[in-house]
Amino acid sequence: MIRLPPRNGVQPSCLQLPPGAWATVLDGLCAHFAEVDRETWSDRIARGLVTDAQAKPIDERTPYRVGMEIQYYREVATEQPIPFVERIVHADADLVVADKPHFLPVTPGGGHVVETLLARLTRRLDNPHLVPLHRLDRMTAGLVLFSANPRTRAHYQALFPERTVAKHYEALAPALPSLPFPLVRSTHMARGEPFFLMREVAGAPNSESHIDVLDRSDGGIWRYALVPVTGRTHQLRVHMAGLGAPIVNDDFYPQPLSSDRAGRPPDDYGKPLKLLAKRLAFVDPLSGEPREFETCLHL
Repeated sequence: MIRLPPRNGVQPSCLQLPPGAWATVLDGLCAHFAEVDRETWSDRIARGLVTDAQAKPIDERTPYRVGMEIQYYREVATEQPIPFVERIVHADADLVVADKPHFLPVTPGGGHVVETLLARLTRRLDNPHLVPLHRLDRMTAGLVLFSANPRTRAHYQALFPERTVAKHYEALAPALPSLPFPLVRSTHMARGEPFFLMREVAGAPNSESHIDVLDRSDGGIWRYALVPVTGRTHQLRVHMAGLGAPIVNDDFYPQPLSSDRAGRPPDDYGKPLKLLAKRLAFVDPLSGEPREFETCLHL
């Protein structure tokens, strides 16, 4: 396959056409992506945004062939700019470390394609090879580590499943004066309802977070130090809510504010989630030297 270059910092998506009796690629795309109307696909094809594996644009008459590889650029017509700017904390030939602001996704998904940390950094650094090595959810701010070099990527990717990266977070949440700190929260987490939420259920623990208090000076709201040992979706948010201290401005935990907001709550830029990926530390797999990065952001 001849890969298309990034467009507005966004890599093309790829699809191998599945079995089906459609006459044209256009017909198949409309059936496969039912949420995208035919007019939109026709417009993308007319603008050369849908190609074959050799990067040659298709047209509306291109015959459907099972197994044919298609490349296309995703677009969200109603995508809104996110009014916060990321900061590059470190960049070298192999690694980029960036401070992600609240509300900005790391990678494309849902209604966010161009307005993502990955797309912004790809444009800023003119590097189509950037790949995030881990994730932060959209509402969390702080450090994200990217691989900048495909030749060394596997060495850095291995750090995360091996749990050799120390990740330190800070959060603001209600006081818990009756609990002894530091403490360990270890529970079984599973998918909730709606599907993008998590919940704690009975069962063998599959998540673990270490939690301590950094500052009790504001009697009602304390500053907590959070260290996730495992990396479940929304783990720190779920664990703090499970202790009875949901993180300040968390719209999802312990439960969504209301059912009509559960699908995609509107962003209130004046009320960011008070959760920050504060510090990353690890031994560099190439040099053997310790490396540590700290965010420039504050809660």
